[in-house]
Amino acid sequence: MNRPHVLTVAGSDSGGGAGIQADLKTMLALGTHGMSVLTAVTAQNSLGVQGAWELPAEAVRAQYRSVVDDIGVQAVKTGMLSSAELVETVAELIDGTDAPAVVDPVGVSKHGDALLAASALDAVRTRLLPAATVATPNLDEVAQLTGVRADSEADLPRAAAAVLEFGPRWALIKGGHLAGDAVDLLTDGSEEHWLRAPRLDNRHTHGTGCTLASAVACGLARGLSVPDAVRAAKEYVTGAIRAGFALGGGIGPVDHGWALRRTTP
Repeated sequence: MNRPHVLTVAGSDSGGGAGIQADLKTMLALGTHGMSVLTAVTAQNSLGVQGAWELPAEAVRAQYRSVVDDIGVQAVKTGMLSSAELVETVAELIDGTDAPAVVDPVGVSKHGDALLAASALDAVRTRLLPAATVATPNLDEVAQLTGVRADSEADLPRAAAAVLEFGPRWALIKGGHLAGDAVDLLTDGSEEHWLRAPRLDNRHTHGTGCTLASAVACGLARGLSVPDAVRAAKEYVTGAIRAGFALGGGIGPVDHGWALRRTTP
């Protein structure tokens, strides 16, 4: 069976809950063939990020060309890019690839550790976001990139409009940090899709952003429209949060394999 090919361009999480590891698990669970371009190595566990080492731009470019030129891709997802040079390199590569791109503008880890240099923010705004089919910032990343702070559900359209100003075709504003239900807003500036899920009583949510963006990329690779791909991704990540489990002494990961264990009545 010919599975869609999905490429993640992101950093490694040695604890296995986020980053490249989460992306590849998601791609496997959703029936696609996952491939990877490593941008950075982190020493990371359930308690936080203890260290990070960026790869040279030439290594990132070589990995990308190696995969795309031989195997081909039906969708690309980006995560941790860390520096302006890597952001610009990856944006250039995406611009030259005939496939939808899901950009997760990773700024900080779940534990609050910085994963993107302040000097790279302008490159994200002017180079990476314009290359995105869908941008998937959380509220902290919206504030970091646009200066707009969303404190309630009513603020999400304003946050989305600010992100769309930088050029992505669609903005998926993740409102998971707000009180109440987990509500997200997907919009292209003309139509709005509100996605809701119950707030789950589970603190083990490491990797949610990576997982959601990867799931959207999988849907696009299978030929779904952006709204349908995002709806399917929301369902998948909600199930993964529900099944999240303790790992180490801190915040455990979501369970990327939950859907593989579902049984048909």
